[in-house]
Amino acid sequence: MLNYPIKFLPILKDKIWGGDKLVTKLNKPSTLNNIGESWELSDVEGDVSIVANGSLKGTSLKNLLETYQAELLGKNNFLNFGTKFPLLIKFIDAKQDLSVQVHPNDELSKARHNSFGKTEMWYIMQADEGARLILGFNKTITSEEYVKLLEEKKIMSVLNDVPVKKGDAFFIETGTVHAIGAGIVLAEIQQTSDITYRIYDFDRVDDQGNERELHTELAVDALNFSNNIDTKRNYTSKKNNLNEVVKCEYFKTNYIPVEGDLELEYTTTDSFVIFMCVEGNANISICGNTETINFGETILIPASVKNVLVEGECKLLEVTV
Repeated sequence: MLNYPIKFLPILKDKIWGGDKLVTKLNKPSTLNNIGESWELSDVEGDVSIVANGSLKGTSLKNLLETYQAELLGKNNFLNFGTKFPLLIKFIDAKQDLSVQVHPNDELSKARHNSFGKTEMWYIMQADEGARLILGFNKTITSEEYVKLLEEKKIMSVLNDVPVKKGDAFFIETGTVHAIGAGIVLAEIQQTSDITYRIYDFDRVDDQGNERELHTELAVDALNFSNNIDTKRNYTSKKNNLNEVVKCEYFKTNYIPVEGDLELEYTTTDSFVIFMCVEGNANISICGNTETINFGETILIPASVKNVLVEGECKLLEVTV
């Protein structure tokens, strides 16, 4: 029986653009210097999460899905996804700018890669002064203009620059050109996919002097060339309440500022619940079992659980499908 809040071992990713904040600020266990991503909950082949706590410690997420099925996922999710976990949950530290990129939609991803698409959202946990994102084009262009600008290394002139601060939230639909700028730590919620088309990488080279691969031809068919894409999400911050940030066909994310005790009821929620702690810490209790969630940690609540008690001072992202 799934009767306690489940934590997973973080899967840390060394990236050319990564820094040390996931280790020094979010307390991820690593001695490496360029940790760009912490995969908190993953069912990506080759990077499947492993339970870190309780009686199921050492069990893979894949084994949990095969054993507990709808008890873990929810009845409708199990019908839709079988034993495939539908979301990939990350924390990201960008010491340098990430590459300019785009993710294909479900149709393209299925045809080309036998994968889900990659609709995602970001919640900004920390931003250095002057930090910014690239989100969409600043004017509508054609695919021919796009290729010409790439060839002339002028693509940055048509990209939309967005300044950011802590607490900002963004929804990035497939097809939206985007990049995380230097000096940003964020929480990312996305479909389970690792399909990325890299468009431009600032002519960077690795330790061996090699430039990273670009995916110019693949990206042309995936891009939305319009400048009319709404990515910023405004939301309320009412204490001890579920403040809706994003609601789409792939996931729903609420922002919950917790002060003291908060009882959450999921009687009508046919889904697992994910909590990401983006500030502070708290105790999370289900079925008489308690687990502490600290800043930069993630907890999974099985779909069979209908009552959750949160005690502490923290800010959580609550994610369901």
